[in-house]
Amino acid sequence: MTEFVTIATFNFVHEISVLKSILDRENIPYLFQNENLVSIDPMASLAYGGIQLKIHPNDILAVQTILDDLNNNLKIV
Repeated sequence: MTEFVTIATFNFVHEISVLKSILDRENIPYLFQNENLVSIDPMASLAYGGIQLKIHPNDILAVQTILDDLNNNLKIV
């Protein structure tokens, strides 16, 4: 995992739910660093640096496309 890079940071666990399912469906290896810490203590998310999405450098373009698509099309009411 030392060669994985951080591509995005999230503040709360619920923000990564849809993204996890998409990455699994696309068979893209990933790691959400601090996910468990933030799920236990959500108000300290900033102290932990948030939930960091780490991926292999070869997958940066694919994951960036997924993130852009989610940001442009996901509407939360």
